[in-house]
Amino acid sequence: QVQLVESGGGLVQAGGSLRLSCVASGIILGSDVMGWYRQVPGKQRELVSSITSGGGTNYADSVKGRFTISRDNAKSTVYLQMNSLKPEDTAVYYCNIFRRGATRNYDYWGQGTQVTVSS
Repeated sequence: QVQLVESGGGLVQAGGSLRLSCVASGIILGSDVMGWYRQVPGKQRELVSSITSGGGTNYADSVKGRFTISRDNAKSTVYLQMNSLKPEDTAVYYCNIFRRGATRNYDYWGQGTQVTVSS
C-alpha cells in the first residue's frame, strides 16, 4: 500500500512562490512516475508536472518556465517549486504516483493541498 502526504500549500500573492512537498510511504518502485496534478471546482483534474526516477520531466504548457519538479528517490519525496504564481494557478494540488502493472496500471493519490494565489 502506498500513501502520499502533501505539504506546502497556502495563500500567496501573484508573483510569489510556493514549494510543495510530497512524501510517499510504502513500497516505491524505481519505475514509478511521481507527479503533481491540480483541480479547481467544476473542472477535471489536470497534470501539472511529472518526473521519473531517472529525472525525466514533463510539464503542462501553462507552467513551463515557472514551475520546477524534483525528486529525491532516497527519501521517496517529490517537490514542486512554483514561481511567478498567477491567480489561475489557484487549485487543490494532488501528489500522484503512477505505476505500470503487469495487467493494469495503478494511480495513488494524496489528500491534496490548497494553493490560493491572490491578485
